[in-house]
Amino acid sequence: MSSYGISRYPDVKAVEARLETLTHTPIRTLGADRLAEYHAWYEQRTPASKQAAAEAEAVIPGGVQHNLALNDPWPLSVVRAEGAYLHDADGNRYIDFLQAGGPTVLGSNPPAVRAKVLELLEHCGPVTGMLHPAETRLAKLIHDFMPAVHKFRMLGSGTEAVMAAIRAARAHTGKAHIIKVGGAYHGWSDQVVYGLRIPGTGSLEAAGIPKTALANTAETAPGDLEALRARLAANAAEGGTAAVIVEPVGPESGTHPVTREFNAQVRELCDEFGTLLIFDEVVTGFRLGMGGAQGYYEVTPDLTVFGKCVAGGYPGAGGVGGREEVMAAFAGGLTAAGQRALTGGTLSANPLSCTAGYHTLLEMDRLDAPAKAGAAGDRLREGLDALIARYELPYVTYNFGSIVHLHTSGVLHLSLNDPEFFDKLGPRKDMLEHMSMAFAAEGVITLAGSRIYTSMADTDDVVDEALAAFERVFAKIQPA
Repeated sequence: MSSYGISRYPDVKAVEARLETLTHTPIRTLGADRLAEYHAWYEQRTPASKQAAAEAEAVIPGGVQHNLALNDPWPLSVVRAEGAYLHDADGNRYIDFLQAGGPTVLGSNPPAVRAKVLELLEHCGPVTGMLHPAETRLAKLIHDFMPAVHKFRMLGSGTEAVMAAIRAARAHTGKAHIIKVGGAYHGWSDQVVYGLRIPGTGSLEAAGIPKTALANTAETAPGDLEALRARLAANAAEGGTAAVIVEPVGPESGTHPVTREFNAQVRELCDEFGTLLIFDEVVTGFRLGMGGAQGYYEVTPDLTVFGKCVAGGYPGAGGVGGREEVMAAFAGGLTAAGQRALTGGTLSANPLSCTAGYHTLLEMDRLDAPAKAGAAGDRLREGLDALIARYELPYVTYNFGSIVHLHTSGVLHLSLNDPEFFDKLGPRKDMLEHMSMAFAAEGVITLAGSRIYTSMADTDDVVDEALAAFERVFAKIQPA
C-alpha cells in the first residue's frame, strides 16, 4: 500500500506574507537583451515548431488548442512524451514538469500501462457505448482507495464532472446556490467561470455567459471562514446553498494555499447549514496519495470530482463519486426515469480510458508513486529555495508534495483592493510569460512558469538537471 506524498505541510501564513511582499516589490525579470537571446534560441533551435505553429494558426483559433500550452514566441510541437521528458519536432528534449496538467504521476506513457492498452485494442475498439468490465474494475478500485466514493460515474472531463456534481447537489438538496473559493478553477462550464485565478474577480472572464447563469454562484476569499459563514447565512435566507466546492490544497492547486485545518472547518460549516461539500480532486486525486486529499486531510466530502487522473492521462477522462444517496441521481440507461441529474457522453467510461485508469492506479499503488513524486517535489523546492536565496530574488516557492509552486511575478496574488492593480497586472503577466519561455529554452517545461508537477520519473539526476536550468535563468535576472 502506498503512502502520502506530503512530507511537510507549508507554513501558509509565512507563504502568504512572502507573497504579499512579492506583489509590493518591483519585478525582477529578464532584461531586453536576455529576452532577445532567448528569442534567438527559438529561431535557431525550433524551426519545425515555428512552421507547425504557422500551419496551426491557419485552422485553429489562436494557433493552440490547449490553455496550458506555451505560446511565446510560438507553441512547441511535441512529438514524444516518455518518462520525465518531452521531445519536440526539432529533436530538443525538455524536462516535463507539466505532466499533462497533473495526472501522470508515474511519468509520461509508462510501459506497463501502455501494454495493457495495446492488449485491449487487440480485441476491443476504444469506444463501444456498452458496458465493459473495465468500468466496474475501475469504480471498485477508486472506492477501495477512497471509501467516501460509494459509487462512481465516469465522464469525459473534469469540467463535465463539476457540472454533474453541482447538478446532483441541487437535485439532492433542492437548493440552488453554490459557493466556490475565489481564484479556483473548476472547469469552464457557465456556472463556475467566476472568480478565476485572482480572487475577487467575479465574472471578469465570463464573456459569452449570460448573467443569469451566474446568478446562484458566489465566491469567498481563500481561507476566510467568516466570509464563508456569512455567505452561507445569506443564502439560507434565499433558499439555501446546495454545495460548497473547494480545491483541498487551495485554489489553483494551492496557488492560494489554505491551512491544514481549513477543509475540516469547511466540512463543519457545510453540516451546520445542510450543504453538501464537493472536493475538486482533479489534481490532488491520487497525486497526494492514493487516498487523495480527502485521505490526507481526513475529511469526508459528499461528492468528489475527478479529472484525467482516473484514466492515467489518457483522453476521455473525468468523473464524480460520492455518497450513494446523492449518486443515485445519476442512474443511466434506457430504462432510467423520474427525477434524475441527467448526464451523458458516448465517450464516457470507454474501455480504453477505463483500462488505462485501472492499471495506472494499480501501478501507482504498487510502486508508491505519490510518495516518490512527492520526494522529487521536496528536492526541487529545497533547491529552488537555495537558488532564490543565492541570487537574492524576491521569488516564493513552496510545495504540497509533488505540486510545486514557483512564484516569480506575483501576478496571481495581486489584490483588487490595490489602487495600482491594473498598472501592475500587465507587466507582471508579461513577466510570467517571459519566465515560462526562458525555462523552456533552458530545457524545462512548467505550467505557465509558476507551477511544477513532479512525477516518480523525476530521479535525483533529473531534479538536479532541472535546478541547473533554473539557475541559468536566475543568473540572468536584472539586478534590483
